[in-house]
Amino acid sequence: MILPRSALLQLSARYLPFADAASEGLPMGQLLRLSLFQVSVGMATVMLLGTLNRVMIVELSVPATIVAFMIALPVLIAPFRTLLGFRSDTHRSAIGWKRIPYLWFGSLWQMGGLAVMPFALLVLSGEQVVGPGWAGEVLAALAFLMTGLGLHMTQTAGLALATDRADPETRPRVVALLYVMFLLGMGVSAVIIGWLLTDFTSLTLIRVVQGAAVVGIVLNLIALWKQEKVRPMSREERNQPRPRFRDAWADLMNGGQAGRLLAVVFFGTMALNMQDVLLEPYGGEILGLSVSATTLLTALWAAGALGGFALAGRMLARGRDAYRIAGAGLVVGIYAFSAVIFAAPMNSAIIFFAGAGLIGFGGGLFAVSTLIAAMNMKAHGAAGHGLALGAWGAAQATAAGLAIALGGALRDWVNALATSGAWGEALNTPATGYSFVYHIEIGLLFVTLALLGPLVRRARPSQHKKSAPVGLADFPT
Repeated sequence: MILPRSALLQLSARYLPFADAASEGLPMGQLLRLSLFQVSVGMATVMLLGTLNRVMIVELSVPATIVAFMIALPVLIAPFRTLLGFRSDTHRSAIGWKRIPYLWFGSLWQMGGLAVMPFALLVLSGEQVVGPGWAGEVLAALAFLMTGLGLHMTQTAGLALATDRADPETRPRVVALLYVMFLLGMGVSAVIIGWLLTDFTSLTLIRVVQGAAVVGIVLNLIALWKQEKVRPMSREERNQPRPRFRDAWADLMNGGQAGRLLAVVFFGTMALNMQDVLLEPYGGEILGLSVSATTLLTALWAAGALGGFALAGRMLARGRDAYRIAGAGLVVGIYAFSAVIFAAPMNSAIIFFAGAGLIGFGGGLFAVSTLIAAMNMKAHGAAGHGLALGAWGAAQATAAGLAIALGGALRDWVNALATSGAWGEALNTPATGYSFVYHIEIGLLFVTLALLGPLVRRARPSQHKKSAPVGLADFPT
């Protein structure tokens, strides 16, 4: 029996993942192409925070202090995402593009940084014949800055473009799809790059990093192709005075809702990310887990995050308030860190792994719901979607970087005091430092819930429209 075309379309919309994310303004084919910029950003993130981190310390014998400084540079420029988003809101060109130029130049910065990075790292490691001794540090810093700037510019403009084109009813699923593509880019890139660098040589490093640069710009070119309509502008229109950033920021902050949302994003992200560099050492040092066992933590976290993305998309599509979903994610985080803490005295790997999965699940709920809140934030005056999304990205990226650095520093400081006997015999254990950080994260989660409260009270359920029924299309593959 052959099904008619209409029945096939209904079948695909019901069972294919993210089929319901498409809309009249953003068809599925164009949405999938646009989402490739997240794959590129995920690949660059893996290069900066994972692969090159390990290569610099192990293979190139670069001091860890210098490595930490280099990795922190992209985080330091994260606040500029707000300005980049505002500039994409107000950009004027002869053909009327706003987002595409920033996607393109972000791709160029990202490619340029990765293209020169392997040579800079080789100079940094001491493999140079002539030139000043400080050349390696300067060149590597510039390469990391260029890549970080391109990464932030590409992601901010890409999210703003998706917001411009998606319907309000489909935005939750669009956001979930973009997050899944980001994780997919990170996961696939990590596996491929790790395999290519198995037999490490300087030439292999150059080929792999520059190959990633080429793949990134190709993906972004495919993503931005014909994604923004041409709207010709006259010279008089282009020469009209542009809104000032100060005025646009004041418009965005008008009423206090945007400022409180950014505070929620900042403290919530800090609370959910301080353990990023601690979970695997905690499992190995405190619970005695093997290296192969602790590597499962990343998979559990990713699975939990995907579950959070899917559930948030489904709840938002049914008209649930984004702020309440964010609050649910924070509550899940409290249970998650409590499980991680109790795993040590109970010597239970099962509780520990469950806690790691719940951290990803709560983080997924929180990230998607707060991003949707930023996307749906009404623009006043000079403020636009780019400014709101840039501010969200700046708060999220800055908080994540600070949280990771603060978590490691607090753990080392507290452990040094505890193991010296200064706090008594009961706390003279390596678990004290880890537990201290986890308790700090629980405290920050309660602070974030307090900040979120007024936003929940202001939200009216009647303002949220219920969309079409949700099936397996809401769940990622």
